[in-house]
Amino acid sequence: MAAGAGTLELPFTCDEQLTRRMRLRFQSLQQRNVRAQDGERLLRPNEHIFRVDFIQQHQLRFLRWDVQLERPGKVTVTGTSQLWTPDLTHLMNRQLLEPVGIFWKKPGTEEVLCNEADAQEFGERIAELAQIRKVMYFLLTFTGGLEPAQLKGSIVFKA
Repeated sequence: MAAGAGTLELPFTCDEQLTRRMRLRFQSLQQRNVRAQDGERLLRPNEHIFRVDFIQQHQLRFLRWDVQLERPGKVTVTGTSQLWTPDLTHLMNRQLLEPVGIFWKKPGTEEVLCNEADAQEFGERIAELAQIRKVMYFLLTFTGGLEPAQLKGSIVFKA
């Protein structure tokens, strides 16, 4: 997705299938009355898995986040490390990256705010990881009544 001359805008896409599979894992453990593996990260009801597909992997320089929220609320974007292969392994706490990107919209405003220093560092880290990954998965946590359908988000790079 082009954002302008020399830029590349890559959208966040909700991975419904992976989110559903992770919810089934949680339900399965509950039904069998079994604990999760040590350090395993189970999905909470307000969390969803999103992905970004890197159509270009090299020479990306992070420019900005483009996050739009249809209503007031907060979304926390947590990246996962390159060691997580969702089709082979469960998500472990050690595979969640820091810092996270936190974006929020206050009632009565149109502007989406964020902690700019953390968002900048997080975006730069994603640009580095893009060199070794074609797809990156993110854990998005929605609070304040916000739902996945009310988010439109992307990462913009200088290509």
